[in-house]
Amino acid sequence: MLGRPGLWMSGLVACQTGLMDAIDPFPPSDPLGEALHFLRMNGAFYCRSELTAPWGLTMPPMPGYVWFHVVTSGRFWLEAGEGDSSWMALGDLALVPHGEGHVLRSEPGATAPGILDLEREVVSDRYEILRHGDGGAPTGLICGAVRFEHPAARNLIEILPRTIHIEASSSPRLDWMQSMLRLMAAEAGELRPGGEAVITRLGDILVIQAIRAWMESDPAAQTGWLGALQDPQVGRAISLVHRDPARDWTVASLADEVAMSRSAFAARFTELVGEPVMRYVARWRMHVAVAALKDERATVGELADRLGYRSEAAFSRAFKRVIGTSPGAVRRRADEQGPAMIAVV
Repeated sequence: MLGRPGLWMSGLVACQTGLMDAIDPFPPSDPLGEALHFLRMNGAFYCRSELTAPWGLTMPPMPGYVWFHVVTSGRFWLEAGEGDSSWMALGDLALVPHGEGHVLRSEPGATAPGILDLEREVVSDRYEILRHGDGGAPTGLICGAVRFEHPAARNLIEILPRTIHIEASSSPRLDWMQSMLRLMAAEAGELRPGGEAVITRLGDILVIQAIRAWMESDPAAQTGWLGALQDPQVGRAISLVHRDPARDWTVASLADEVAMSRSAFAARFTELVGEPVMRYVARWRMHVAVAALKDERATVGELADRLGYRSEAAFSRAFKRVIGTSPGAVRRRADEQGPAMIAVV
C-alpha cells in the first residue's frame, strides 16, 4: 500500500456479471467498439499540480493502473524507461498504461523526489492539489491513475506500448481536445460543485481518445488480439463469447454464427488471437468468474450456474486448470484483503 492516512481511495467494483447486456442494453454493434465500451475507469483519482522550475516528480510503480498526465500550462520532460523519454508541451496528453514507475521533470536532470514524500492539499477522497518547485517557470498538470477492472479492458491494456503520447499540435482533433483540456483546467482550478465529477468524465474521454489515436496510427494495433477484433468473422466470434459466456459454445457453433467452415474458422482464430478457440472461451469465462469472486463474493454454485457448468465440481476443475488455484482460494484472499485501497497522485 502507498500513501498516508486520509489519502486512501477504494477501487470501485467491476462489472458484476461479466455479461455486456447487463451493463448496457444498447452496447456497440462492432467488436472494437465493445472493447472500448469496456474501458470504464474504476478507482479514479486526480491531482492538479502547480509546479515551478526546477522541479521533478517520481511516480511509483502501481501494477494494474494506468497513469495519465495532461499539460495545462508550460511543459515537462517525461522519462518512462530506457530510451523512452520526451518533452510534453501545452495540451499534450501522456498515457503510461502498465502502471510502471516514471519520472516527470522541468528539464532533464532536475531532482525528482518521490511524489508520496511531498505535501499535498487533500481536497476530497479522490482529489488533491500539489504545489512544488523552486519558483521558476511554471507548469500546470492534471494527473490521474485509473484502473480498468473488466477482462476485456485488461486484454486491450496489456497490448498497449509502454507510453502513448498525443501531441496537441499534431492532433487532427486539436480544437475539441483543446476545449476539453481548457474545461478540465477550469474545473480543476475552481472546484465548483460537481467539478470532481466533470473532471472524472473528461478523464475517461481523454484516456479513451489516447488509446483510439494509438489504434489509428500504430501498425502494432493491427495485429494480435486487437487485430483479431477488427477481423469481421473472428471479431464477431469474440464479441459473441463476451456477450454470452454461459452459452454452450463449440468451435462448430461459433463457426456457424460467423458463416465459416469449422476448420477455416479454427485456423483463422488461432492465427489472429494466438490461442485456440475453446481455450479462449474457457479463459474468458474464468476471467469473468475471478471478477465476480472478488467483487461480488459470488459462490462457486452461483458461478457454475451463471457460466453454464453442469456442477460445482466441473466449474472448480475448469477454474483451477485456467487460473492455477481454486475459486475458494480467490474468494478467501479477497475477503482477507477487503476493498482494493491505493493512493495515487
